[in-house]
Amino acid sequence: MERDEKGSAARVDRRRRERVDSANGAFVGRSSAYKSLAQIVQRVARRKSSVTLVGETGTGKEIVARQMHCNSERSDGPFIPVDCTTLTGQLFESQLFGHVKGAFTGAAGDTLGFFRAADGGTILLDEIGELDLGLQAKLLRVLQECCVVPVGSTQPCPVDVRVISATNCDLKNMVRAGTFRADLYFRLNIVQITIPPLRERKEDIVLLAAHFLDRQAELYDEPQKVLSEQTKKVLLSYDWPGNVRELANVIENAYVMSKGETVNLSALPPSVFAGESLLSKGAQIKPLADLQKNAVIEALAAARGRKTYAAKILGISYRKLVRLMDKHALHPNYR
Repeated sequence: MERDEKGSAARVDRRRRERVDSANGAFVGRSSAYKSLAQIVQRVARRKSSVTLVGETGTGKEIVARQMHCNSERSDGPFIPVDCTTLTGQLFESQLFGHVKGAFTGAAGDTLGFFRAADGGTILLDEIGELDLGLQAKLLRVLQECCVVPVGSTQPCPVDVRVISATNCDLKNMVRAGTFRADLYFRLNIVQITIPPLRERKEDIVLLAAHFLDRQAELYDEPQKVLSEQTKKVLLSYDWPGNVRELANVIENAYVMSKGETVNLSALPPSVFAGESLLSKGAQIKPLADLQKNAVIEALAAARGRKTYAAKILGISYRKLVRLMDKHALHPNYR
């Protein structure tokens, strides 16, 4: 009996490791931005709080959500991603909460819906900012009461689900504009994690590119390919407006177009070469963050460390100055 229990525990641990490895996907890196994100994800994963992931399109918000799920106490449960842009009207309620047979035309049988399918696990509400106000109210009720009522039924069904939402919108501004409910915002946004864009993770670009190359080789059961030094240089010079998703697509294209085991420049799509010329033209221009930091330092020096006067010199509010000082770690020597 004891041996069976140990064997069962070992199988559970093995399945859990396999899920974590699978979730790693493109969650790789060595930049300081990546390391900071990984630490936050590990810390938050063990909690039960609702989380909102904020970041540009293609930064890998679903990958981060999966990573959190696989490192949580719910890792043995399901992970259900939901694209909120596809949910409208009755379809929203039916897909999220399920329906009973005969609830509407075409409802030939009972369905669970995403929330009940995620019971005991995690649900990712991707692009949460796309929901209209009416649908937001129905979602809020489910989150408050921890139960769903399938369409066509009056019987509530309890659910135990951790909610992770994701968006590339500024939800706080949407609340101010009246397009997103304040009560839903505070219910979802207990913990907010910002996913940095790929241009702020330059050290990770080549590492990610190599990872995507390996995935392609594994997919086709072929020998691994490597990037030439010139190819690496071009990849590093590009700004990646589509972030990690764009990099994955570019590498898949390069893998397919590459004739040998080395990915040369000829295998890259023309779009990525724009960054190289732009980088050479802008090489003498200082980054905006550096200019901003220097302006704050000079203003503080002119004001002899007095923040109120420094803010007046810069033409900004006192609170804005304090935020800039926090951003550039300029507090210790100023009052």
